[in-house]
Amino acid sequence: MSDSEKILKEGGEQVSARVREMREVMELATSDVAEKLGIEEAKYLAYENGEATIPVSTLYALAGIFRTDFTTLLTGEMPRMGGYALVRAGKGVTVDRNPEYHFQSLAFNFKGRTMEPMIVELTPGEKPASLVCHSGQEFNLVLEGRLKLIIGSHEFVLEAGDSIYFDPTLPHAQHVMDVPCKFLTVIQ
Repeated sequence: MSDSEKILKEGGEQVSARVREMREVMELATSDVAEKLGIEEAKYLAYENGEATIPVSTLYALAGIFRTDFTTLLTGEMPRMGGYALVRAGKGVTVDRNPEYHFQSLAFNFKGRTMEPMIVELTPGEKPASLVCHSGQEFNLVLEGRLKLIIGSHEFVLEAGDSIYFDPTLPHAQHVMDVPCKFLTVIQ
């Protein structure tokens, strides 16, 4: 197992443990949480037991179900900042859910935020991310490289400087093209 795979596994186990703990504190049955997520209970149990990686979109949904902050599920700490939250270059909280897809939260320490800005880095890999759906609205701005974005039955190739605003309740996925890609995403 490589160092990056080990970090992903250990971080995933901690997130899974926090999810299980939050569910227990809220006195919710695993079947109830799975139903709210729109997934099979077996899949939810695999997330909670650390047997499967929890997608970022599912973590957002879980934060809503548990009435907590996304940062709390991710790091185990509550956001602390009020009027502003400054994040220096490269200092955001990283969320690596799989080896090809790396997120950096840019507002993790702001209390009561209503949107989640993140820098996402994609590296060419063997398998592309699966289609996901989540509530709210989403904005993507490509900073470097090329990105293929699938929204429903539509495919778009975005290059540095291109942006798109869309309804993320539609099945969607971002795929790296031929070189690493970096983009800003804002989810509300």
